[in-house]
Amino acid sequence: MDTTVLILLFLSSLPLFYLLAKQKPPKKKLPPGPFGFPVIGQSLSLFRALRTNTGEQWLEQKVRKFGPVLKLSLFGHPTVFLAGQAANKLVFGNDTLTPRQTRSFTSIMGRQTMREMIGDDHRRLRAAFGQFLKPDVLKKYVSKIDEEVRYHIKMNWTGQQTVTVTPLMKCLTFDIMCSLIFGLDRGDTRQALATELVDMVAGMWSIPLNIPFTRFNKSMKASRRARRILSKVIQERRRNLDHGLCSPHADLITCLLSLNQEGCGNEALSEEEIIDNTIFAMVAGHDTTAVLITFMIRQLAKDPAIHAKVAREQEGIAKSKTPGETLTWDDLNKMKYTWRVALETLRMIPPVFGSFRKALKDVEFNGYLIPKGWHVFWASSMTQMNADIFHEPHKFDPTRFENQSSIPPYCFIAFGGGSRICPGNEFARIETLVAMHYIVTQFRWKLSGEDDGFTRYPLPSPSQGLTIKLEPKGDM
Repeated sequence: MDTTVLILLFLSSLPLFYLLAKQKPPKKKLPPGPFGFPVIGQSLSLFRALRTNTGEQWLEQKVRKFGPVLKLSLFGHPTVFLAGQAANKLVFGNDTLTPRQTRSFTSIMGRQTMREMIGDDHRRLRAAFGQFLKPDVLKKYVSKIDEEVRYHIKMNWTGQQTVTVTPLMKCLTFDIMCSLIFGLDRGDTRQALATELVDMVAGMWSIPLNIPFTRFNKSMKASRRARRILSKVIQERRRNLDHGLCSPHADLITCLLSLNQEGCGNEALSEEEIIDNTIFAMVAGHDTTAVLITFMIRQLAKDPAIHAKVAREQEGIAKSKTPGETLTWDDLNKMKYTWRVALETLRMIPPVFGSFRKALKDVEFNGYLIPKGWHVFWASSMTQMNADIFHEPHKFDPTRFENQSSIPPYCFIAFGGGSRICPGNEFARIETLVAMHYIVTQFRWKLSGEDDGFTRYPLPSPSQGLTIKLEPKGDM
Protein backbone atom coordinates (compact mmCIF):
# COMPACT_ATOMS: atom_id res chain seq x y z
CA MET A 1 0.00 0.00 0.00
CA ASP A 2 1.54 3.34 -0.97
CA THR A 3 2.09 6.30 1.35
CA THR A 4 -0.71 8.39 -0.19
CA VAL A 5 -3.36 5.76 0.57
CA LEU A 6 -2.13 5.43 4.16
CA ILE A 7 -2.32 9.19 4.66
CA LEU A 8 -5.83 9.31 3.19
CA LEU A 9 -7.01 6.47 5.39
CA PHE A 10 -5.45 8.03 8.49
CA LEU A 11 -7.20 11.36 7.88
CA SER A 12 -10.52 9.69 7.13
CA SER A 13 -10.27 7.73 10.40
CA LEU A 14 -9.72 10.75 12.67
CA PRO A 15 -13.45 11.01 13.53
CA LEU A 16 -13.36 7.44 14.81
CA PHE A 17 -10.42 8.10 17.15
CA TYR A 18 -12.02 11.35 18.35
CA LEU A 19 -15.33 9.71 19.20
CA LEU A 20 -13.72 6.77 20.94
CA ALA A 21 -11.44 9.03 22.99
CA LYS A 22 -14.27 11.39 23.93
CA GLN A 23 -16.74 8.75 25.05
CA LYS A 24 -16.79 7.38 28.57
CA PRO A 25 -16.86 3.60 28.94
CA PRO A 26 -20.48 2.62 28.25
CA LYS A 27 -22.52 1.05 31.02
CA LYS A 28 -24.45 -1.02 28.51
CA LYS A 29 -22.90 -3.68 26.30
CA LEU A 30 -21.52 -2.73 22.90
CA PRO A 31 -22.14 -5.12 19.99
CA PRO A 32 -19.45 -7.75 19.37
CA GLY A 33 -16.88 -7.47 16.60
CA PRO A 34 -13.52 -5.76 16.09
CA PHE A 35 -12.96 -2.32 14.62
CA GLY A 36 -10.25 -3.84 12.45
CA PHE A 37 -6.79 -2.56 11.76
CA PRO A 38 -5.90 0.90 13.06
CA VAL A 39 -6.58 3.62 10.53
CA ILE A 40 -7.88 1.21 7.84
CA GLY A 41 -10.77 -0.44 9.64
CA GLN A 42 -12.83 -2.63 7.29
CA SER A 43 -13.30 -0.01 4.55
CA LEU A 44 -10.84 -1.49 2.07
CA SER A 45 -12.17 -4.98 2.70
CA LEU A 46 -15.72 -3.83 1.94
CA PHE A 47 -14.52 -2.00 -1.19
CA ARG A 48 -12.90 -5.19 -2.47
CA ALA A 49 -16.04 -7.22 -1.76
CA LEU A 50 -18.27 -4.76 -3.60
CA ARG A 51 -15.97 -4.66 -6.63
CA THR A 52 -16.03 -8.46 -6.87
CA ASN A 53 -19.76 -8.71 -6.12
CA THR A 54 -19.14 -10.59 -2.87
CA GLY A 55 -20.49 -7.90 -0.55
CA GLU A 56 -23.43 -10.08 0.47
CA GLN A 57 -21.10 -12.94 1.44
CA TRP A 58 -18.79 -10.47 3.22
CA LEU A 59 -21.65 -9.40 5.49
CA GLU A 60 -23.04 -12.91 5.95
CA GLN A 61 -19.66 -14.13 7.14
CA LYS A 62 -19.58 -11.43 9.82
CA VAL A 63 -23.17 -12.17 10.88
CA ARG A 64 -22.36 -15.88 11.23
CA LYS A 65 -19.38 -15.03 13.42
CA PHE A 66 -20.76 -12.20 15.56
CA GLY A 67 -24.54 -12.28 15.16
CA PRO A 68 -27.03 -9.88 13.49
CA VAL A 69 -25.83 -6.91 15.57
CA LEU A 70 -22.10 -6.21 15.32
CA LYS A 71 -19.66 -3.35 15.37
CA LEU A 72 -16.98 -2.43 12.84
CA SER A 73 -15.25 0.62 11.41
CA LEU A 74 -16.26 2.00 8.01
CA PHE A 75 -15.10 5.23 6.37
CA GLY A 76 -13.45 6.42 9.57
CA HIS A 77 -16.53 6.04 11.78
CA PRO A 78 -17.47 3.55 14.49
CA THR A 79 -20.36 1.68 12.93
CA VAL A 80 -22.96 -0.88 13.98
CA PHE A 81 -24.21 -3.26 11.31
CA LEU A 82 -27.80 -4.47 11.75
CA ALA A 83 -29.40 -7.41 9.93
CA GLY A 84 -32.96 -8.71 9.86
CA GLN A 85 -36.59 -7.60 9.76
CA ALA A 86 -36.57 -6.08 13.26
CA ALA A 87 -33.35 -4.25 12.42
CA ASN A 88 -34.90 -2.79 9.26
CA LYS A 89 -37.90 -1.64 11.28
CA LEU A 90 -35.56 0.12 13.70
CA VAL A 91 -33.60 1.74 10.88
CA PHE A 92 -36.61 2.99 8.92
CA GLY A 93 -39.01 3.63 11.77
CA ASN A 94 -36.86 5.29 14.46
CA ASP A 95 -36.41 9.05 14.25
CA THR A 96 -33.30 8.89 16.41
CA LEU A 97 -31.49 7.19 13.51
CA THR A 98 -31.15 9.83 10.81
CA PRO A 99 -29.85 9.13 7.28
CA ARG A 100 -26.18 9.84 6.98
CA GLN A 101 -24.14 9.30 3.87
CA THR A 102 -20.37 9.19 3.64
CA ARG A 103 -18.61 12.56 3.80
CA SER A 104 -17.62 12.20 0.15
CA PHE A 105 -21.29 11.78 -0.83
CA THR A 106 -22.56 14.83 1.07
CA SER A 107 -19.65 16.99 -0.07
CA ILE A 108 -20.37 16.20 -3.73
CA MET A 109 -24.18 16.06 -3.67
CA GLY A 110 -24.75 18.86 -1.12
CA ARG A 111 -25.73 19.04 2.55
CA GLN A 112 -29.24 20.48 2.10
CA THR A 113 -30.81 17.41 0.48
CA MET A 114 -33.99 15.79 1.68
CA ARG A 115 -31.92 12.68 2.45
CA GLU A 116 -29.83 14.56 5.03
CA MET A 117 -32.50 16.76 6.62
CA ILE A 118 -34.41 15.84 9.78
CA GLY A 119 -37.55 17.04 11.54
CA ASP A 120 -39.40 20.01 10.09
CA ASP A 121 -36.74 20.58 7.41
CA HIS A 122 -37.21 17.04 6.12
CA ARG A 123 -41.00 17.36 6.11
CA ARG A 124 -40.76 20.68 4.26
CA LEU A 125 -38.52 19.24 1.54
CA ARG A 126 -40.56 16.06 1.22
CA ALA A 127 -43.72 18.12 0.79
CA ALA A 128 -41.93 20.16 -1.87
CA PHE A 129 -41.09 17.02 -3.83
CA GLY A 130 -44.66 15.88 -3.32
CA GLN A 131 -45.85 18.74 -5.52
CA PHE A 132 -43.81 17.28 -8.39
CA LEU A 133 -44.54 13.61 -7.68
CA LYS A 134 -48.25 13.62 -6.85
CA PRO A 135 -50.30 11.25 -9.05
CA ASP A 136 -52.26 13.84 -11.03
CA VAL A 137 -48.97 15.50 -12.03
CA LEU A 138 -47.18 12.22 -12.77
CA LYS A 139 -49.95 11.23 -15.18
CA LYS A 140 -49.08 14.27 -17.29
CA TYR A 141 -45.43 13.20 -17.48
CA VAL A 142 -46.14 9.82 -19.12
CA SER A 143 -46.29 11.31 -22.61
CA LYS A 144 -43.00 13.19 -22.10
CA ILE A 145 -41.26 10.00 -20.97
CA ASP A 146 -42.83 8.14 -23.90
CA GLU A 147 -41.39 10.75 -26.27
CA GLU A 148 -37.90 10.47 -24.77
CA VAL A 149 -37.94 6.66 -24.95
CA ARG A 150 -39.09 6.58 -28.57
CA TYR A 151 -36.44 9.09 -29.61
CA HIS A 152 -33.75 7.15 -27.73
CA ILE A 153 -34.64 3.85 -29.40
CA LYS A 154 -34.81 5.44 -32.85
CA MET A 155 -31.37 7.04 -32.45
CA ASN A 156 -29.54 4.23 -30.60
CA TRP A 157 -31.26 0.86 -31.20
CA THR A 158 -33.01 0.89 -34.55
CA GLY A 159 -30.81 -0.55 -37.30
CA GLN A 160 -28.18 -1.84 -34.85
CA GLN A 161 -27.10 -5.48 -34.73
CA THR A 162 -25.60 -5.19 -31.25
CA VAL A 163 -25.90 -2.64 -28.45
CA THR A 164 -24.26 -2.28 -25.05
CA VAL A 165 -27.13 -1.80 -22.65
CA THR A 166 -25.65 -0.17 -19.53
CA PRO A 167 -24.36 3.07 -21.09
CA LEU A 168 -27.48 3.36 -23.25
CA MET A 169 -29.81 3.02 -20.26
CA LYS A 170 -27.83 5.66 -18.40
CA CYS A 171 -28.19 7.98 -21.39
CA LEU A 172 -31.92 7.29 -21.57
CA THR A 173 -32.66 7.87 -17.89
CA PHE A 174 -30.43 10.95 -17.93
CA ASP A 175 -32.42 12.41 -20.83
CA ILE A 176 -35.70 11.67 -19.05
CA MET A 177 -34.47 13.29 -15.85
CA CYS A 178 -33.14 16.32 -17.74
CA SER A 179 -36.51 16.81 -19.39
CA LEU A 180 -38.64 16.42 -16.28
CA ILE A 181 -36.36 17.68 -13.50
CA PHE A 182 -34.55 20.53 -15.23
CA GLY A 183 -36.79 21.13 -18.24
CA LEU A 184 -33.73 21.02 -20.48
CA ASP A 185 -34.11 20.34 -24.17
CA ARG A 186 -31.47 18.41 -26.08
CA GLY A 187 -28.44 20.59 -26.68
CA ASP A 188 -25.18 21.91 -25.23
CA THR A 189 -26.47 22.53 -21.69
CA ARG A 190 -27.87 19.01 -21.35
CA GLN A 191 -24.65 17.49 -22.70
CA ALA A 192 -22.49 19.57 -20.36
CA LEU A 193 -24.57 18.46 -17.38
CA ALA A 194 -24.27 14.82 -18.46
CA THR A 195 -20.47 15.09 -18.46
CA GLU A 196 -20.38 16.59 -14.98
CA LEU A 197 -22.82 14.00 -13.61
CA VAL A 198 -20.58 11.09 -14.64
CA ASP A 199 -17.60 12.61 -12.84
CA MET A 200 -19.68 13.42 -9.76
CA VAL A 201 -21.04 9.90 -9.33
CA ALA A 202 -17.56 8.38 -9.68
CA GLY A 203 -16.43 9.97 -6.41
CA MET A 204 -19.47 9.38 -4.18
CA TRP A 205 -17.78 6.55 -2.27
CA SER A 206 -14.22 7.80 -2.53
CA ILE A 207 -11.88 8.81 0.30
CA PRO A 208 -12.76 12.48 0.93
CA LEU A 209 -9.38 14.17 0.59
CA ASN A 210 -9.62 17.13 -1.74
CA ILE A 211 -6.14 17.20 -3.25
CA PRO A 212 -5.22 17.23 -6.96
CA PHE A 213 -5.53 14.03 -9.00
CA THR A 214 -7.71 12.18 -6.51
CA ARG A 215 -11.12 10.84 -7.54
CA PHE A 216 -12.76 12.98 -4.86
CA ASN A 217 -11.06 16.14 -6.14
CA LYS A 218 -12.24 15.44 -9.69
CA SER A 219 -15.80 14.88 -8.47
CA MET A 220 -15.80 18.06 -6.39
CA LYS A 221 -14.73 20.10 -9.42
CA ALA A 222 -17.51 18.50 -11.46
CA SER A 223 -20.00 19.33 -8.70
CA ARG A 224 -19.02 23.00 -8.74
CA ARG A 225 -19.37 23.16 -12.53
CA ALA A 226 -22.77 21.44 -12.39
CA ARG A 227 -23.96 23.92 -9.77
CA ARG A 228 -23.03 26.86 -11.97
CA ILE A 229 -25.05 25.32 -14.82
CA LEU A 230 -28.06 24.74 -12.56
CA SER A 231 -27.89 28.24 -11.10
CA LYS A 232 -28.35 29.64 -14.62
CA VAL A 233 -31.23 27.24 -15.27
CA ILE A 234 -32.95 28.31 -12.03
CA GLN A 235 -32.59 31.99 -12.89
CA GLU A 236 -34.11 31.38 -16.31
CA ARG A 237 -37.03 29.36 -14.85
CA ARG A 238 -37.70 32.08 -12.28
CA ARG A 239 -37.92 34.72 -15.02
CA ASN A 240 -40.25 32.51 -17.06
CA LEU A 241 -42.52 31.95 -14.06
CA ASP A 242 -42.59 35.66 -13.24
CA HIS A 243 -43.72 36.44 -16.79
CA GLY A 244 -46.18 33.54 -17.03
CA LEU A 245 -44.16 31.80 -19.74
CA CYS A 246 -44.20 28.32 -18.15
CA SER A 247 -46.37 26.18 -15.92
CA PRO A 248 -45.57 25.78 -12.20
CA HIS A 249 -45.55 22.02 -12.89
CA ALA A 250 -43.45 22.08 -16.06
CA ASP A 251 -40.53 20.36 -14.25
CA LEU A 252 -39.15 19.84 -10.76
CA ILE A 253 -37.36 23.19 -10.65
CA THR A 254 -40.51 25.14 -11.51
CA CYS A 255 -42.39 23.12 -8.85
CA LEU A 256 -39.83 24.04 -6.21
CA LEU A 257 -39.78 27.68 -7.29
CA SER A 258 -43.57 27.85 -7.24
CA LEU A 259 -44.11 26.66 -3.69
CA ASN A 260 -46.59 28.76 -1.73
CA GLN A 261 -47.46 28.85 1.94
CA GLU A 262 -50.41 26.52 1.53
CA GLY A 263 -48.34 24.07 -0.52
CA CYS A 264 -45.32 23.61 1.68
CA GLY A 265 -45.08 25.47 4.95
CA ASN A 266 -44.13 29.07 5.53
CA GLU A 267 -40.57 29.09 4.31
CA ALA A 268 -39.58 29.11 0.65
CA LEU A 269 -36.66 27.01 -0.55
CA SER A 270 -33.34 28.74 -1.05
CA GLU A 271 -31.43 28.43 -4.32
CA GLU A 272 -28.88 26.23 -2.54
CA GLU A 273 -31.63 23.88 -1.37
CA ILE A 274 -33.09 23.70 -4.86
CA ILE A 275 -29.70 22.96 -6.42
CA ASP A 276 -28.76 20.35 -3.80
CA ASN A 277 -32.09 18.57 -4.12
CA THR A 278 -32.26 18.61 -7.90
CA ILE A 279 -28.73 17.15 -8.03
CA PHE A 280 -29.72 14.52 -5.48
CA ALA A 281 -32.91 13.68 -7.41
CA MET A 282 -30.89 13.46 -10.61
CA VAL A 283 -28.35 11.05 -9.17
CA ALA A 284 -30.91 8.99 -7.24
CA GLY A 285 -33.29 8.64 -10.16
CA HIS A 286 -30.78 8.38 -12.99
CA ASP A 287 -28.47 5.55 -12.04
CA THR A 288 -30.89 3.42 -10.02
CA THR A 289 -33.52 3.17 -12.77
CA ALA A 290 -30.81 2.54 -15.38
CA VAL A 291 -29.57 -0.36 -13.23
CA LEU A 292 -33.08 -1.80 -12.93
CA ILE A 293 -33.81 -1.70 -16.68
CA THR A 294 -30.37 -3.11 -17.52
CA PHE A 295 -30.80 -6.12 -15.26
CA MET A 296 -34.37 -6.72 -16.45
CA ILE A 297 -33.05 -6.93 -20.02
CA ARG A 298 -30.33 -9.30 -18.78
CA GLN A 299 -32.87 -11.50 -16.99
CA LEU A 300 -35.21 -11.72 -19.99
CA ALA A 301 -32.30 -12.80 -22.17
CA LYS A 302 -31.57 -15.63 -19.72
CA ASP A 303 -35.17 -16.72 -19.10
CA PRO A 304 -37.23 -17.28 -22.29
CA ALA A 305 -40.39 -18.26 -20.38
CA ILE A 306 -40.52 -15.01 -18.41
CA HIS A 307 -39.54 -13.06 -21.52
CA ALA A 308 -42.48 -14.60 -23.39
CA LYS A 309 -44.94 -13.60 -20.64
CA VAL A 310 -43.66 -10.01 -20.60
CA ALA A 311 -43.82 -9.88 -24.41
CA ARG A 312 -47.42 -11.13 -24.49
CA GLU A 313 -48.47 -8.50 -21.98
CA GLN A 314 -46.71 -5.66 -23.78
CA GLU A 315 -47.76 -6.72 -27.28
CA GLY A 316 -51.39 -6.85 -26.15
CA ILE A 317 -51.12 -3.23 -25.03
CA ALA A 318 -49.33 -2.22 -28.25
CA LYS A 319 -52.09 -3.72 -30.40
CA SER A 320 -54.66 -1.58 -28.62
CA LYS A 321 -52.87 1.63 -29.67
CA THR A 322 -53.18 3.49 -32.94
CA PRO A 323 -49.94 4.19 -34.88
CA GLY A 324 -47.95 6.92 -33.12
CA GLU A 325 -50.25 7.02 -30.08
CA THR A 326 -48.37 7.43 -26.80
CA LEU A 327 -48.79 5.25 -23.74
CA THR A 328 -51.12 6.46 -21.00
CA TRP A 329 -51.36 6.05 -17.24
CA ASP A 330 -54.06 3.40 -17.78
CA ASP A 331 -51.74 1.46 -20.10
CA LEU A 332 -49.08 1.37 -17.39
CA ASN A 333 -51.56 0.01 -14.87
CA LYS A 334 -52.13 -2.96 -17.20
CA MET A 335 -48.43 -3.91 -17.09
CA LYS A 336 -48.83 -5.92 -13.89
CA TYR A 337 -46.61 -8.88 -14.78
CA THR A 338 -43.85 -6.66 -16.17
CA TRP A 339 -43.77 -4.71 -12.90
CA ARG A 340 -43.58 -7.95 -10.91
CA VAL A 341 -40.51 -8.83 -12.97
CA ALA A 342 -39.10 -5.43 -12.05
CA LEU A 343 -39.76 -5.97 -8.34
CA GLU A 344 -38.15 -9.41 -8.40
CA THR A 345 -35.14 -7.88 -10.15
CA LEU A 346 -34.95 -5.28 -7.39
CA ARG A 347 -35.18 -7.99 -4.75
CA MET A 348 -32.27 -9.97 -6.14
CA ILE A 349 -30.11 -7.09 -7.42
CA PRO A 350 -31.05 -3.94 -5.50
CA PRO A 351 -29.43 -0.83 -7.01
CA VAL A 352 -28.55 0.36 -3.50
CA PHE A 353 -26.55 -2.33 -1.68
CA GLY A 354 -26.91 -0.60 1.68
CA SER A 355 -26.75 2.76 3.38
CA PHE A 356 -25.98 4.55 6.63
CA ARG A 357 -27.84 6.15 9.51
CA LYS A 358 -26.43 8.18 12.40
CA ALA A 359 -27.58 7.81 16.00
CA LEU A 360 -28.74 11.19 17.33
CA LYS A 361 -28.76 9.74 20.84
CA ASP A 362 -27.98 6.43 22.53
CA VAL A 363 -30.15 3.63 21.13
CA GLU A 364 -30.61 0.17 22.63
CA PHE A 365 -31.40 -2.71 20.29
CA ASN A 366 -31.48 -6.43 20.94
CA GLY A 367 -29.62 -5.99 24.23
CA TYR A 368 -26.82 -3.89 22.74
CA LEU A 369 -25.99 -0.21 22.88
CA ILE A 370 -25.64 1.94 19.76
CA PRO A 371 -23.88 5.03 21.17
CA LYS A 372 -24.81 8.56 20.16
CA GLY A 373 -22.79 9.72 17.16
CA TRP A 374 -22.09 6.20 15.84
CA HIS A 375 -23.17 5.21 12.36
CA VAL A 376 -25.58 2.37 11.60
CA PHE A 377 -25.18 0.37 8.39
CA TRP A 378 -27.94 -1.73 6.80
CA ALA A 379 -27.99 -3.87 3.66
CA SER A 380 -30.94 -4.93 1.49
CA SER A 381 -29.75 -8.49 0.98
CA MET A 382 -30.03 -9.41 4.66
CA THR A 383 -33.79 -9.81 4.28
CA GLN A 384 -34.35 -9.85 0.52
CA MET A 385 -32.08 -12.88 0.06
CA ASN A 386 -33.08 -14.59 3.31
CA ALA A 387 -34.51 -18.09 2.74
CA ASP A 388 -36.67 -17.81 5.87
CA ILE A 389 -38.48 -14.86 4.27
CA PHE A 390 -38.32 -15.57 0.52
CA HIS A 391 -38.46 -19.26 -0.40
CA GLU A 392 -35.55 -20.25 -2.67
CA PRO A 393 -34.22 -16.66 -2.69
CA HIS A 394 -31.74 -17.30 -5.51
CA LYS A 395 -34.55 -18.39 -7.84
CA PHE A 396 -36.02 -15.62 -10.02
CA ASP A 397 -39.76 -15.81 -9.38
CA PRO A 398 -41.98 -12.79 -10.16
CA THR A 399 -45.04 -14.54 -8.70
CA ARG A 400 -43.72 -13.60 -5.23
CA PHE A 401 -45.22 -10.16 -5.86
CA GLU A 402 -48.70 -11.24 -6.97
CA ASN A 403 -49.89 -10.48 -3.45
CA GLN A 404 -47.50 -7.92 -2.00
CA SER A 405 -49.40 -7.78 1.29
CA SER A 406 -48.17 -11.33 1.97
CA ILE A 407 -44.56 -10.11 2.14
CA PRO A 408 -43.70 -9.34 5.79
CA PRO A 409 -43.19 -5.63 6.55
CA TYR A 410 -39.64 -4.26 6.35
CA CYS A 411 -38.37 -7.29 4.41
CA PHE A 412 -38.53 -5.95 0.84
CA ILE A 413 -36.76 -2.60 1.19
CA ALA A 414 -35.69 -1.76 -2.36
CA PHE A 415 -37.43 1.62 -1.92
CA GLY A 416 -36.58 2.01 1.75
CA GLY A 417 -39.38 2.18 4.28
CA GLY A 418 -41.25 4.22 6.86
CA SER A 419 -41.49 7.99 6.62
CA ARG A 420 -38.41 8.06 4.40
CA ILE A 421 -39.57 5.62 1.75
CA CYS A 422 -38.33 6.75 -1.65
CA PRO A 423 -40.72 9.47 -2.88
CA GLY A 424 -39.74 8.78 -6.48
CA ASN A 425 -40.74 5.10 -6.63
CA GLU A 426 -43.80 5.83 -8.79
CA PHE A 427 -41.69 7.96 -11.13
CA ALA A 428 -39.25 5.06 -11.45
CA ARG A 429 -42.14 2.71 -12.23
CA ILE A 430 -43.24 4.94 -15.13
CA GLU A 431 -39.70 5.16 -16.57
CA THR A 432 -39.15 1.43 -16.30
CA LEU A 433 -42.45 0.32 -17.80
CA VAL A 434 -42.38 2.75 -20.72
CA ALA A 435 -38.80 1.76 -21.59
CA MET A 436 -39.50 -1.98 -21.35
CA HIS A 437 -42.67 -1.63 -23.43
CA TYR A 438 -40.84 -0.26 -26.47
CA ILE A 439 -37.78 -2.49 -26.12
CA VAL A 440 -39.84 -5.67 -25.76
CA THR A 441 -42.32 -4.87 -28.53
CA GLN A 442 -39.68 -3.81 -31.07
CA PHE A 443 -36.82 -6.27 -30.48
CA ARG A 444 -35.75 -9.78 -29.64
CA TRP A 445 -32.29 -10.16 -28.13
CA LYS A 446 -29.75 -12.51 -26.66
CA LEU A 447 -26.57 -12.01 -24.69
CA SER A 448 -23.41 -11.46 -26.71
CA GLY A 449 -20.45 -13.07 -24.96
CA GLU A 450 -20.05 -15.46 -22.08
CA ASP A 451 -19.09 -13.02 -19.32
CA ASP A 452 -22.31 -12.57 -17.37
CA GLY A 453 -20.78 -11.25 -14.14
CA PHE A 454 -21.25 -7.85 -12.57
CA THR A 455 -19.68 -5.64 -9.95
CA ARG A 456 -21.28 -3.49 -7.23
CA TYR A 457 -19.08 -0.40 -6.98
CA PRO A 458 -20.83 1.81 -6.22
CA LEU A 459 -23.92 0.46 -8.01
CA PRO A 460 -24.46 -2.89 -9.77
CA SER A 461 -23.03 -2.89 -13.27
CA PRO A 462 -22.44 -5.77 -15.73
CA SER A 463 -18.71 -6.36 -16.08
CA GLN A 464 -18.70 -5.62 -19.82
CA GLY A 465 -21.72 -3.33 -20.00
CA LEU A 466 -24.14 -6.09 -21.11
CA THR A 467 -23.71 -6.29 -24.87
CA ILE A 468 -26.69 -7.93 -26.59
CA LYS A 469 -27.46 -9.03 -30.15
CA LEU A 470 -30.60 -7.44 -31.52
CA GLU A 471 -33.22 -8.71 -33.94
CA PRO A 472 -36.04 -6.31 -34.91
CA LYS A 473 -39.57 -7.65 -34.62
CA GLY A 474 -41.00 -5.43 -37.31
CA ASP A 475 -44.31 -3.59 -37.12
CA MET A 476 -46.86 -4.89 -34.64
